[in-house]
Amino acid sequence: MINFDEEIQKFQPSLEVEDAEDAIYNNDVPDITDLISKIISDKNTDK
Repeated sequence: MINFDEEIQKFQPSLEVEDAEDAIYNNDVPDITDLISKIISDKNTDK
């Protein structure tokens, strides 16, 4: 059974839209297409 008091204590509200937007857009982690492009360009320069 769910202990609601315990769950309420663990609750963390989600970010506001602007804060979430900043967190997403300021995250400079390359995505998979960036990684694949780099691998392909590195492979082409090795020839």
